[in-house]
Parts: sequence; structure tokens; C-alpha cells
Amino acid sequence: MPIPPVPIGDYGLLGDTRTALLVSGSGSIDWMCAPAFDSPPVFGRLVGGPGAGSFRVGPARPSTLVSRRYRGDSATLETVWAADGGRLTLTEAMVAEVSGRLLPTSLLVRRLAAEGQPVEVEVHYDPRPARPRECRWSRRNGHLVCESGPLALSLRCEPTLQLEPGTPVRAVVAPGRPLTLVLGVAYGEPLVYVDPAAAWELVAADEARWEAWAAEIVSDLPFRPAVVRSLLTLRLLTYSPSGAPVAAPTTSLPENPGGVRNWDYRFTWPRDASIGVATFLGVGKTREAGSFLSWLLHASRLARPRLPALLTLMGRTVPRERELAWPGYAGSTPVRLGNLAAEQHQLDGYGWVLDAAWVFEKGGHRLYSETWRAMRAFADLVAARWREPDAGIWEVRGSPAHHVHSKLMGWLALDRALRLAERHRVSRGRRRRWEQARAALAAEVRERGVDAATGSYARAYGADDVDAALLMLPLLGFDDPASPRVRATIDRIRSELSAGDDGLVYRYPPGRDGLPGTEGAFLPCSFWLVQALALTGRRDEAVAVFSSLLERSTPLGLYAEELDPETGEQLGNFPQALTHAALVQAALALRDTAGTGQGRGA
Repeated sequence: MPIPPVPIGDYGLLGDTRTALLVSGSGSIDWMCAPAFDSPPVFGRLVGGPGAGSFRVGPARPSTLVSRRYRGDSATLETVWAADGGRLTLTEAMVAEVSGRLLPTSLLVRRLAAEGQPVEVEVHYDPRPARPRECRWSRRNGHLVCESGPLALSLRCEPTLQLEPGTPVRAVVAPGRPLTLVLGVAYGEPLVYVDPAAAWELVAADEARWEAWAAEIVSDLPFRPAVVRSLLTLRLLTYSPSGAPVAAPTTSLPENPGGVRNWDYRFTWPRDASIGVATFLGVGKTREAGSFLSWLLHASRLARPRLPALLTLMGRTVPRERELAWPGYAGSTPVRLGNLAAEQHQLDGYGWVLDAAWVFEKGGHRLYSETWRAMRAFADLVAARWREPDAGIWEVRGSPAHHVHSKLMGWLALDRALRLAERHRVSRGRRRRWEQARAALAAEVRERGVDAATGSYARAYGADDVDAALLMLPLLGFDDPASPRVRATIDRIRSELSAGDDGLVYRYPPGRDGLPGTEGAFLPCSFWLVQALALTGRRDEAVAVFSSLLERSTPLGLYAEELDPETGEQLGNFPQALTHAALVQAALALRDTAGTGQGRGA
């Protein structure tokens, strides 16, 4: 019988804001791309099977997992096993910076320490770089070095073990004599060789840096530990060289295990970057918010006034989608590289981007003139094209439609452009075009986007169902949050798209996307429900839903894109930046509605 895969939610995240890795509770790194999030995997077992490489350190014999946690508000992961009559602790981290600067190479440090009794451990180092047949192995100054084209890896351990790639090696770790392994990654430049003792000191400094970063987050957040962990995750999923947020560090983790709903998320969606602006501004992290907005300006320059649905981390066109002959996670094929959604027209993206610019300026941060020119161009395009159907926020691979959420976000783009125009120079003719388009769009949505039978907004013009993206309504200013239409929409989503009694919702009616199989509850929408409830005067309900959703996280406080409502298993690419951003925004909504007479909350 085939060995069942490690549950997606069993993985922990380590990262250095250039790339990230997933490590299981057994100490196996089963996914890591190098040198960047969107590079080919060096360890790809997660979706490529054993032949795609992994890097395990842990007990050599059967053991019991005692605990697993991040140390404080840091990115250092600690795993403890009971083994051989003693305890074995694996402490590991990727060092991101030294003295405020990014290291020239990625550096992973893993240390095994025993307590009580000596513990026999196993080290299985099996990297599979992009060009494995071209890989040249050598030993230099105690380092095991692999060179594959411009990519180079070096591994050193102290005490020294005679490691061979692909061959498990056993050793005994005695109390007081830890085993430290240091993996360096370089691309197109010389490797930096770091002594294990020095690397361990860098981990302590890096841990302190993350703790200091977290301490700067505003203190008045409800459910603060979960919010801080989500913010740390968002920061780890930000590509520091450009400021771009990656949607997830993985590709092809399935929404439906064994099925075809497997997508590559190792890119940046302007929508997600825009949400990140508001998220970080709301917790006092203005530098991160400005970084996201700068990336948006840079990334859109070549396609402007069109805004691509997604871009690479450096703002380039996403590669054409192709498939790998890999077995996939739990037999979920195809395994995809690239994303076809990059070619879609998605009207909603313009609304998210212009709203982010407005939120940034409203927060006291003046837009540069070039940024304002970009925003004007986006608003002009919306004014010219809002009557066209689009692919919608969920990127359904079918015929375009008049999605109501897209139209609402088109209205938002024009509304925010007009608000920004009060602070920036704009011609009368342009302002008038925006005003006319905004009014016409609003009138059409109210005429064609409302379901007469229920009084709620509909998923699309003429549709008799709803879309969970409509939970954004109370935030937009398009309609009074207390209006019967808005309340009816929220109630209908909770009723018709419910995936359980704890606030989990599907993003649209199952079976409406033209793909075989089903999918799980969509976690960002579930957190959007919290926002919608809080902003429509139902804070007690919002707190209850939020509390329930927090119980759905992994033990390390991480979330995928979706969740199986019956088993609680995380589904889809992991961890998912949009889910964590939605969690933070839900907490901000609870904070901002505290004292409204809707209960004490948290």
C-alpha cells in the first residue's frame, strides 16, 4: 500500500524573505525552492515524490512528537520528540539579515540537542537541483558542495559527519553535545561559508530581530497572538529584493486531494499586494505598506494601463502554464508551473489597487507623482471598460461574465480615484468622465445586480445565486451597511454557502466552476464574514465566528487557502498569504467596532 502523505497542516514554515521551506513534524524538509520563491525546487518531495528530494534530520527510531512551536514572536521553529528514553529537540531557522542587511546567500541552520539520554539520530540530505545531472559534488573546508549551473549549495555539520547525498547517515547526539547543520544557498555568486558555531549565533540574533519587529505592532489588537503570527507569516512571504508578496510558497497543493484543482501560487497578485497595504497600515507597519505600494508601481509599469491579474516577484509576465510529470500530492495531478490566470481580465484588481492608494494617502503618506499617474491610468481604463464581462475574482476558467463583485470593485476604483483627485491635480474632463462612469456603474449594479426574489445582491447579472466575495460590501461605501440589501446578502451567503455552523463558507455554490470534483471552505471568505458581521452591527456574532476560525488553524498558527469542513484538513497551497491578511483585517474590524454596544468581544 502507498504511504499516505503528510497532512498539509503538519508542515511548518521557515523563510528568509527570499524563499521559504516547509518542514514536517518528522523533521523532513519536503519543499524548498532556490534561490527564490518562484525558482525550481531543490527539495520537492511534497508534490514530486521521493525522487524530487528532501532533507530530514530527526530521531533514527520510532519516536513520539512531544511539542512543536515557534519560539516567541519569531521565525525560529522548535520541535521536541521523546526518543530512546530521552528527549530530542530540533531548533531551526533561516537567517534573513545581519546588521540590517540581507545576507548574500540563504542560510538554513538546524540544530539537534538531546536531554536525559543520548539519542540516535538520522540525517538524510538529498537535494535535487534543477539540473541534477549537471550537479558537481565536491568537499571544501568541511562543506559538502553541490554546483548545478548558477545554483550552488553547501552543507556542513558539527561534529563532522561523513555525509553523502541521498544516503541516510546515523549518529548519536549526547546531552550537552548538539549536532548543528548549516545549509548555504547561492545563485550566480560565490558561496559564503559559515562555521556552524557562528551560524548558531546568527540564529539568536535573527530571533531577537523578529521579536523586536513584532513588538512594534500596535498593542490594541484583539486576539493579538494569532494576529502577530499571521503578520510574521505575511512578512516571511514577502520577497525582500522587490517588496512583492508571494501568494503562497508552493505549487499544486490540491483543493481537492486526488483531483485536478492544483495551481501554482508562487507569484504576486496585485489584489493581494493591495490588501497587504491596508493590513500593514492598520497595525502600524508603514514601511511594509509602502514597500508593497512601491512594488505595485514598479510591477505595473510595462503593462499600464492594463493591470495583469498576477505578475512574477520582479514584476514580469508570469510564464505560460506547463505541467510536470510528477505524481503530485496524494496523487493530485497535474503538477503545474506557471499560471494561466495571468492572461485573464479581472476588473476587481483595479478597485483593490486604487483603494490601497487611497488608504495609504488617507493615513498621512503622500503619493509620489508617478504613483498618481499610474492610478489615473487605472481609473481611465475602468471608466472605459467597466461594461465588459470579466473572469471575476475566482479566476474561473470559463466564459467571462458580469460578476457583481467585479462591478462593485470597478465602482470602488472610480470612487477612490475621485477622492484622490481632491488632493492631486487632474483635468476637469477626466474628473467628469470618472464621475459619469461611477454613476452609470452604480445605477447598473442596482438595476441588474440585485436578485428581486431575495432582495440581495447576486453573484452575476441575472444569476439566482450569491458569491462570498460580496461580503466586501460593508467596506466599500457603495451601500449603507445597515441597508436591507446588504444584510440580506450577508444572511444569504451564511445560509446558501455555509460549510458548517462555525462560520466556514464556500466562495461560490459548489459545482459552478466547470471543474470536476469539489473544493473546501474558502478561508479568506470566512474571515471576510467576520468583517461583514462586525461592520453591520453584529459584533457578538463576529467574535464568535472569529474565535471558531482561530481553532481551525494548524498547531503552529498557519492556514492554507481552504479547509475540509468535515475533517478539518488544510487544503490548497500553504501557507496562504490572503488567508492570513484576511485574518488580520478581521481582527482590525473587531478592534474598530469595540464599544459599539455589541458585546465585550475579546
